[in-house]
Amino acid sequence: MHRIAHRAFAIAACAVLVTALAACGGDGAGPDRAAVPGVTDTEILVGTHMPLTGPASAGYSKIAPATKAYFDHVNANGGVYGRKINYKIMDDGYNPATTQQVVRELVLQDKVFAILNGLGTPPHSGVLDFLNTSRVPDLFVASGSRAWNAPDRYPYTFGFNTDYTVEGKILATYVRNNLAGQKVCFFGQDDDFGQDSLAGVEQVLGATAVAVKQTYVTSNTNVAPQIGELKAGGCQVVVLATVPGFTALSIGTAARIGFAPTWLVSGVGGDYTTLAAQLGDAKGLLEGMLGVNYLPSAAATDDPWTALFRKINDERNGGAAFDGNIVYGMSVGYLFVQALLAAGEDLTRQGLIDAIERGGFKGPGLAPLRFAKDNHSGYGGMRMIKVEQGKQDYFGPTYETDSGGGPVNEYPEAPPAPPANGIPSV
Repeated sequence: MHRIAHRAFAIAACAVLVTALAACGGDGAGPDRAAVPGVTDTEILVGTHMPLTGPASAGYSKIAPATKAYFDHVNANGGVYGRKINYKIMDDGYNPATTQQVVRELVLQDKVFAILNGLGTPPHSGVLDFLNTSRVPDLFVASGSRAWNAPDRYPYTFGFNTDYTVEGKILATYVRNNLAGQKVCFFGQDDDFGQDSLAGVEQVLGATAVAVKQTYVTSNTNVAPQIGELKAGGCQVVVLATVPGFTALSIGTAARIGFAPTWLVSGVGGDYTTLAAQLGDAKGLLEGMLGVNYLPSAAATDDPWTALFRKINDERNGGAAFDGNIVYGMSVGYLFVQALLAAGEDLTRQGLIDAIERGGFKGPGLAPLRFAKDNHSGYGGMRMIKVEQGKQDYFGPTYETDSGGGPVNEYPEAPPAPPANGIPSV
């Protein structure tokens, strides 16, 4: 009797186990898919931290909504392997302490699949260890810090922007070739942003060639002392490693004290439309401002990528004032969709990392993307831009270089035309 009861219990237990396995999916896809945070048969949940408010919100607050608008366009056309991208945007105010709070909420509570395009060198630096320890894809960081390109230490983190040292080298190459003999000075953010930019300038011009070096912190909007030092130093050319709000502050403050050098501005702080909105009636101060970029020009009338992004902006972003921040946000969205497609239908976090490291992504940038197993740096070059008659546009060739001692070379390859429907394919 005892033996019969034991056998009956064993049969019942097996039946429960078989039923449970069948409920999960007999082909094995179910258990694997259920184990991937943020991924279901119909959705991919992705999060970001952005300064929707605070000292860096000017211009930057438009980036994530533009990325979301691009995802809405993709979702309306069937999504990625049938999954729609759900993009959760959290405001961190460019405050590193807040960044840590919102990123932990996204990962631990919302269980996002990945963090995409988190913005800012100081804010994002504070979550690098957490994201990599948690093995969360930390993709296409909105900053040119070289910290994102450390695959041995941070295997889940990838940059997007051309790094600030490469940018500094390209700006300095222009100075050397076109403004030789003028006194060159530097004003930058007091963190990796400013330090990396200055390192690039000094690689090309030499440390002793930069006559005056000043820094600012985003918590103090009074830049009059630093601008006064630049004027007193007789600076004729000033390289700015500044976010948009501080670019406008710098140029406006200089005008008030009768200081009018040639300005060369970092790509992250030099969008004309953003700066013109900040300066208002004084936007004429931007005339002649030089800078660099690596994405389609928002002012272009004949660029097919600009036309595509403008159309999506009108249809899915409430017709927000079109500028370089919107081009940037949609370019990030396009690259993320490329990466998802390359990772395949059976989406996992490691599968996505492997796909990005295989590289081969094209468009819409003017410079090459450098993704590889040993390189997580993003775009590798830039092209000069200038404000003339109230319009900012490109001139000259695209350049590429590295953040080390390599030369600055012309990059001849043009980006491909966008797909007819604006969505990449496998």
